[in-house]
Amino acid sequence: MKIIVPMAGRGSRLRPHSLTVPKPLIPVAGKPIVHRLVEDIVGVLDQEIDEIAFILGDPAFFGDEVVESLKELARGLGAKPSIYRQLDPKGTGHAIMCAEPSLSGPAVIAYADTLIRANFDLDKEADSVIWTKRVDNPEAYGVVNLNERDEIIELVEKPETFVSDQAVIGIYYFKDVGVLKNELQYVLDHNIINGGEYQINDGIKRMMADGKVFKTGTVDEWMDCGNKEVTVETNARMLGFLAESGVSLISEKITKENAQIIEPCCIADNVILKNCTIGPHVSVGKGTIIEDSTVKNSIIQTNTVIKNAVLDNAMIGNHAHFDGKFTNVSIGDYSQLK
Repeated sequence: MKIIVPMAGRGSRLRPHSLTVPKPLIPVAGKPIVHRLVEDIVGVLDQEIDEIAFILGDPAFFGDEVVESLKELARGLGAKPSIYRQLDPKGTGHAIMCAEPSLSGPAVIAYADTLIRANFDLDKEADSVIWTKRVDNPEAYGVVNLNERDEIIELVEKPETFVSDQAVIGIYYFKDVGVLKNELQYVLDHNIINGGEYQINDGIKRMMADGKVFKTGTVDEWMDCGNKEVTVETNARMLGFLAESGVSLISEKITKENAQIIEPCCIADNVILKNCTIGPHVSVGKGTIIEDSTVKNSIIQTNTVIKNAVLDNAMIGNHAHFDGKFTNVSIGDYSQLK
């Protein structure tokens, strides 16, 4: 089994946090989004992973440090790492085809801006499985249309009339991803464009038209990391899940002086907490200092200084300095408010 992760986008909706750190590498509950995604997929599949292929963007942004961290992730899961580049952003289908040498055999394709919680057996008899989540407002999503055998017969984007309440979350299994490759090659060769780009859905639709069987794999939780608001919310939910499973997320290498931690929280090494209350649902990166402050429902990254603050629903980047009483902020790397 292979896992293929297109992650070449710049994450413009998460700016300023994604200006210096690729969005998939921004930490949620103390671990980069793409690391959590891949590890969760491996857990769901419960089978040997031979290769994990990452499709990155411009080397000037996705540089050597990013490449090495992804290679280490793959090797840690017992898989061969492969790195590809999508230098020209031409859509989801084009991104997948940038990994053409890896497009053979069984594979999962997962876009690196979402996290899941799931527990089900993968239907290996189907030609493809599309992960979905039941939603209350299907008109806001791309959804699947099912026949009487619960097979997917259509993908419908933001339906004006009810089709189903199962939204496509951007994770797919293919019994032979080479079939998708051939259909996407047709899409590229015949310049089939939707929304100005080459889309994975056009390759999938061609597979459906050829009689390939598509089933759904329904996840229990689907957590977005598209913008600051939902990323902070996802951080809180993930901390809750990890706490329920008994995972300890508070380092023993922290300094506390008159400080209270209300769990669940993730506190990394070498954090200094003085005269403050932290939590619930706070992630703090290594080397950060928080003094005379109250922080809840927030993400604070590495080597940052927070003083005299009351923070709720905040996201603060690396090497930032914040001193004030603002309660709803979004501060990027190396910013300062004093």
